[in-house]
Amino acid sequence: MDHVLKVADHYFFTPYLYPASWPEDGALRQLISLSLLTNLGALTVYFVFGTLSFYFIFDHRLMKHPQFIEDQVRKEIQLAATSLFWMSFPTVGLFFLEIRGHSQLFDDVSQSSQGWPGVFLSIAGFLFFTDMCIYWIHRSMHHRSIYKHLHKQHHLFKIPTPFASHAFHPLDGFLQSLPYHVYPFIFPLNKVVYLTLFIFVNIWTISIHDGDYRIPGPLINIINGAAHHVDHHLFFNYNYGQYFTFWDRLGGSYKHPSVLQDNGPHVHIRKLAGNTLRQ
Repeated sequence: MDHVLKVADHYFFTPYLYPASWPEDGALRQLISLSLLTNLGALTVYFVFGTLSFYFIFDHRLMKHPQFIEDQVRKEIQLAATSLFWMSFPTVGLFFLEIRGHSQLFDDVSQSSQGWPGVFLSIAGFLFFTDMCIYWIHRSMHHRSIYKHLHKQHHLFKIPTPFASHAFHPLDGFLQSLPYHVYPFIFPLNKVVYLTLFIFVNIWTISIHDGDYRIPGPLINIINGAAHHVDHHLFFNYNYGQYFTFWDRLGGSYKHPSVLQDNGPHVHIRKLAGNTLRQ
């Protein structure tokens, strides 16, 4: 995040926003700057990729499903925007610790004893670690003593659109994002790679809510895509994973996508349309 902050300081914050008496490395200034960048960045990724996905990927026929609620898109956006704002406060605290040098993030690949092989290994480690942690955090959110207070808000949307991707209770959303922030405090990771992965996971979160249920054949049983995740929204106790199906299989919560068994949302829409025509 310090790379983004340096660019913002150079081109905007220093010349146009802050008085000269506020040094760029001042803690208060950094916290304010990180708050602005975090909110702007999160909303930009959410609205840009969410909108592109909604208009160019999402199948709008799904909006005819009986469980697609009234005024759903507006409700998804409203909840997501509120959640992203409140989530930004603890997130900024973690970013602040990173730019203050308390993490294991590094600039130059040559600083890593493992070089480029270590960088690629760290990417695999990041995906494995975050997928594992999010699975168990997500599954715990479905415990009956927690669900009604936090995760229930996300499950209002049985047939989600891409705008539901970040529509969480703020605490629920932050806890599920926490593994992304924790990883570089435990394991070495290149700063540019970390920033790229952070953007990637937000786009991935949008993608598993995009209503495009097509999955390349060999990956059906490996990748947790939108076809898997819509079953999570519809059937509740299945497919908690983020990227892969590994932890669902290990935890006994894997469900083969109903859409691939001719029992998905489109089938119900066709049945509903057929019944309407017969009437």
